[in-house]
Amino acid sequence: MSHGFELEPALAPGTMRPKNAVVAALATGLNVLNALVLRISMVALLGASGVLTYSVVTRYFLKSATDWQDEVAVFLLVGATFMTTAHVQSLRGHVGIEAFANLLPPFVNRARLFLVDVISTLFCSFFTWKSWTLFYEAWSEGQTTSSSFAPPLWIPYSLMAVGMSVLTLQLFLQTLVRVTGGEVQKEKK
Repeated sequence: MSHGFELEPALAPGTMRPKNAVVAALATGLNVLNALVLRISMVALLGASGVLTYSVVTRYFLKSATDWQDEVAVFLLVGATFMTTAHVQSLRGHVGIEAFANLLPPFVNRARLFLVDVISTLFCSFFTWKSWTLFYEAWSEGQTTSSSFAPPLWIPYSLMAVGMSVLTLQLFLQTLVRVTGGEVQKEKK
């Protein structure tokens, strides 16, 4: 089966729509932010591929060394990866083990999903805190990479910290939807 040409992204089973007006407004705002970040990340991926292509062409044909392209490409890829995690989570697109989902009674499965959301939120909160710590250290100490290009390390650390912050917010919001009584969305056909 071929995928990738759907107009609307597929919803994971059990994706909930908020009933609470405040939570719904927060979810809408986060969806708008996720859509914007997704488009910017697409441009970053194109930029990374352009930088790496330029590097290969200049090294092969012009026999010219480039010392900056690897770090620029990595920074763009780190940014695109971390900044889009909340969008992927909003679709429940992260890797999940659903082997038991069909075997469990519905109320146990709902409890399992809630527990997974809470544990994921707690883990990502810790990861977010550590990411902001890395950003602060790199910023305050003026840390750079060890190459001759030596870009500042606060750039990828800030992208990682912001991306993890938005992912944590997405997970918290999903947990809040479960707590406030969301309703299961039907997948559009």
